[in-house]
Amino acid sequence: MNRANITEKTYETAGRDLNCKLLAFIYVRRHASLIAIQNGRIVTPDGIIDNKAVHIQGDRIIAFADGTQGAERVVNAHGRYIMPGIIDIHSDRIEQYIQPRATSQMDIEYALKVCERDLLGAGITTMYHSISLYKKGVFGGSSDLRTQGNMQIIADLIADIHMRFHLIHHRFHLRIEIDNIDAFDIAWSMISQGKVHLISFMDHTPGQGQYRDLSQYRGALADISDSDFEALMKEHQNKPKLSFQQQKDLAAFARSKGIAVASHDDDNAAKLEANKDIGVAISEFPIDMATANKAKELGFYTVVGAPNILRGRSHSGNMSASEAILAGGADILCSDYYPAAVLQSIFYMHEKYNAPLHQIVNMATLNPAKATCIDNDYGSLEIGKKADLLIVEILDGYPIITHVFVDGNTTSRIEYRKQAL
Repeated sequence: MNRANITEKTYETAGRDLNCKLLAFIYVRRHASLIAIQNGRIVTPDGIIDNKAVHIQGDRIIAFADGTQGAERVVNAHGRYIMPGIIDIHSDRIEQYIQPRATSQMDIEYALKVCERDLLGAGITTMYHSISLYKKGVFGGSSDLRTQGNMQIIADLIADIHMRFHLIHHRFHLRIEIDNIDAFDIAWSMISQGKVHLISFMDHTPGQGQYRDLSQYRGALADISDSDFEALMKEHQNKPKLSFQQQKDLAAFARSKGIAVASHDDDNAAKLEANKDIGVAISEFPIDMATANKAKELGFYTVVGAPNILRGRSHSGNMSASEAILAGGADILCSDYYPAAVLQSIFYMHEKYNAPLHQIVNMATLNPAKATCIDNDYGSLEIGKKADLLIVEILDGYPIITHVFVDGNTTSRIEYRKQAL
């Protein structure tokens, strides 16, 4: 998100926060115990540092030092990679924990606790849980989970969980379907409550965006009859949508609160130009290279899905994420629907295409932090930043996480074993 999209009031708040951060940094240097992680390959924004130890005090990285002198605790990385925790700005995975089947809804708080354990195992230390606010339609509507009441429960829980025991940083990504005209008031209210950290505008109308190719859309609905499909298309053609001005007002309100704004499935230059006028700064899943390149030209952060990389193609037949990265048309990697894909796709791109490791790591850490304006604290291994980091080993050709630190605390520790039967 461009800093120009943030108000002066937000800058004043950021200035106060920076002073508080400096005071906290001084305090921990004097009072907190020192942890040193040695014998690791440190992945920084600009490259890889060897033969240095990462020094952590309190919740901050304080040095890359020659040794472990003064450390009260020493962690041996055994030659593994030390990299920032992943920041995932688009994933609807939480829905699958809350509602594993269409007719089965689990306790939402317990679902979040189970989900965050799995996210931690995937190396995700900050998750923007992406919850869609759909309009209930006659055909192909949405699950009962995607209602105002359930969204409010989830938003309240994400806001509250940080005051209690938790493992990772939870954020709320409100996905606004523009054919849900009630979404304007709902989104405005939730933003006012301070419980939204990212918003995105979505239009899943067939014939454009994700389903520009109607044959792809028809294939996704193979279980309905031709007459029902025709009725569905008619419903889509006649449905009301949020106006351009309503979207612009919501985006301006979000930006005034320091909240980034995204668009979804952009498919042409005209749509990108309109989204820029609205105040969008992130383009999620542009459907082809021409659109991705135009998004970059207009100053958008562009997002691609990690599962696309591992599968070798988009699940809806759109742009190849690997090709977009290699051509410079992508900035951010997200998990979309499969959190474990992010870490694996980083090393896949490095091994298969010789992409510089630190650059691909930035796509899953620093770049999403920049896009959501949290990069003062998160997203990279730099002195003064939060100690959210991973220790990663390559085992049987796959990246395996052995340690996760969040706010300087060891939140996960795993060692694989090899033992004969």
